[in-house]
Amino acid sequence: MDFIFIEELRVKAWVGIYAREKTGPQTVELNLTFGVPDAAAEHDDIADTIDYAVVTQRIREELGQRHFNLIESLGEFVVRMLFDEFGAPWVKLKVAKIGVMKDVRRVGVFIQRGRDGSLPPHTG
Repeated sequence: MDFIFIEELRVKAWVGIYAREKTGPQTVELNLTFGVPDAAAEHDDIADTIDYAVVTQRIREELGQRHFNLIESLGEFVVRMLFDEFGAPWVKLKVAKIGVMKDVRRVGVFIQRGRDGSLPPHTG
C-alpha cells in the first residue's frame, strides 16, 4: 500500500465544551497519513489516487461549519470522511488544539485504523 501524508494542516474549527471555546472557531492542527491505491504510481494519473488538495479543502469546509464538543469526535469525523468520501483503506490522524492551556503547546488525539478494522501497516 502506498501512502499520502499531509503535515501541519492548520484549520479553523469549532470545537470545545467551555464557554470560551464556543465564542468562535479556534485553530486546530492536523497531521494525516492515508492509504492510496498502488495504481496511482503505476498509471501516473490523479484519477487513480486520492487528491490531497481536495482532501484539505473538504476538511476546511466541514470543520468550519460544524461544532464538535470533543477533539475525539472531530478526529473521528475526519477519519470517517476519508473512509466514506475518499475511499481510503487506512488512515492515521493526529489532531490537536493549539495553545488552549497555559504552558501546553498542544492537546489532541491520535487515531489510526483500517477501514475494515485491520491493524496498522508499517509506514516507516
